[in-house]
Amino acid sequence: MGIVVAKFGGTSVGVGERIHKAAKSIVNEYMQGSKVAVVVSAINKTTDESIKLVKESVGESVTDKQLAGILSMGEMQSVRILSATIESLGVKSEYIDPFSEKWPVITDSDYLEAKIDREETKRRVDEHIVKLLDQGVIPVICGFLGRDSDGCVTTLGRGGSDVSAFLIGHCLGADEVVIVTDVKGVMSTDPRKLNTARKLDKITVEEMIDLANYGAQVLHPNALRYKDPQIKAKIISFEYGDLRVQGTDIIGPAHPDDNIVTISILPEKLSIIAVVGENLMSKRGVIADITSKVAENNLTVYGISTGESSITLFFKKSEAIKAHEVLHDLVIQGDTLSSLSLGQEIAMISVVSHEFIDTPGIIANITNPLHDNDINIVELSSSQTAVVVFVDWNDGEKAYELIKETLQ
Repeated sequence: MGIVVAKFGGTSVGVGERIHKAAKSIVNEYMQGSKVAVVVSAINKTTDESIKLVKESVGESVTDKQLAGILSMGEMQSVRILSATIESLGVKSEYIDPFSEKWPVITDSDYLEAKIDREETKRRVDEHIVKLLDQGVIPVICGFLGRDSDGCVTTLGRGGSDVSAFLIGHCLGADEVVIVTDVKGVMSTDPRKLNTARKLDKITVEEMIDLANYGAQVLHPNALRYKDPQIKAKIISFEYGDLRVQGTDIIGPAHPDDNIVTISILPEKLSIIAVVGENLMSKRGVIADITSKVAENNLTVYGISTGESSITLFFKKSEAIKAHEVLHDLVIQGDTLSSLSLGQEIAMISVVSHEFIDTPGIIANITNPLHDNDINIVELSSSQTAVVVFVDWNDGEKAYELIKETLQ
């Protein structure tokens, strides 16, 4: 008998009809032999309305502890309604909120951005939630919320209900986590912006995290930190009223450590090629011309950056002479580019962490120790989850060790 954790977002329980449909899908899964634990968000817009009321009434005087207590009311209401609806369909259910003796999610006392005590949470899930499942009871657990050691309500911050679902799934060793929301799955792009968007059958954890970091709101990246590689996960729409419907499968593992930072140095030397010309940023198709020429000759670019009058590219040293030749052909065949140069040997150091998006000053943390040790940075590129540093080859190993020492 498998264990399924089903998480229902606020829109999925936004009105009575949807709550009833959610309850039926849970009961149907239960009747097909699964043990089902449910995580539910506040009913649609409840949290936003609570925040608005607080701003209008209390204003800036509200404390974090008070606000956490107020925000918890939405989830406390939704678990009671959904649990009662499940029982009306003939299956035993029990709602569990932070004031319940069976409450599983234990945190520190940062009321609005609480950190989870994984060890204690796992112990309480084993003690209370597993017991309910073994007794044939469907527990309906508040998403987004936690409880500190003093018994006070805390909240898990952005994406808190998704975090709750994957956390409970992790602690239970669930077979599957099903995220029920108002979309059919993960789309190739926002369907409100392009009507040609299509649903993806699957997406990797890493792709999903990057997509979420860049604005997609289907699933918060924090939640995927708790996804175990052996646990299936998918996103489906509430419209179907069926937890077994095909949505988008989320494939692969997540890092077990919230704060993991991966630092690596490319073992091969790179060479730098700078292509120059006047007002390149205002001229269309220049980068396309360069990358097309590179692709036609089966060359790999390890980094590219643009300036007002130059485009800098990094190639393996073993391919740099050929790259120099083919890009020179491009220069002399047109009038957009004026010249190019083949420069020094370069080391490439990559620093990757999904914590970077929420870590102010991360680039300074990486570059300051290099500055302090007189290591010149030839080029630096960054995204929301990665920073790539290019330095002189002779400084590469030292730079790598300094960055490791600083961040790990």
